Amino acid sequence: MTRRSSRRSAFRIWPLLLSGVCGAAGATHGATAAEVRRETLALDSARSQAGFEVRVMWLIGVRGRFGTLRGTIDIDRFRGNASVNARIDVNDVHMRSASNEAWVKSAEFFDAEHYPQIQFVSDSFPLVWLKSGGQIEGMLTIRGVTRHANFDLAASACPDAIARACPTEAGGTIRRSDFGMHSRRGALSDKVQLDFSIYVLPVAEAAR
Repeated sequence: MTRRSSRRSAFRIWPLLLSGVCGAAGATHGATAAEVRRETLALDSARSQAGFEVRVMWLIGVRGRFGTLRGTIDIDRFRGNASVNARIDVNDVHMRSASNEAWVKSAEFFDAEHYPQIQFVSDSFPLVWLKSGGQIEGMLTIRGVTRHANFDLAASACPDAIARACPTEAGGTIRRSDFGMHSRRGALSDKVQLDFSIYVLPVAEAAR
């Protein structure tokens, strides 16, 4: 091969090599951008809380609080939406008296022995609602029964709308009878108020 033909071959090859390098760099950049657009955060079980209230004789509210709330919030910034998967440990319940705690954990109410977990899996909702407020819909599972449920997100005045520095508050009402709780209908309200105070943190921190 002559020196001239070698130079011509080199000129033909270099654009191919450069395009390959640029393509690889572009793929890496694209993966990084996708990772930035999508994020999974963990519910901070140390600070987040879930509570409930049921009324006796439709007048006196009996309140309780669950001590363990875990789960994730998936954020897609490209599409501008989010979804939540939250799990509550029914055995970790706190009330004014030990007898009330035993009662709500019994088969008459949450039946913690057979169904130790409450779970809510939301539909996708606009990410901006974490700041402005809105209604989250999804599927709620209690006592092994899954029903459609919705919860109202309160508007947040916190500068961090993703609930790192201050909580996202939500609440809603369910019916005991929808989840197989039919006892004491004459003295105990069928409606149960659920409320949530949610903080989040990176998944890696939650795993520590």
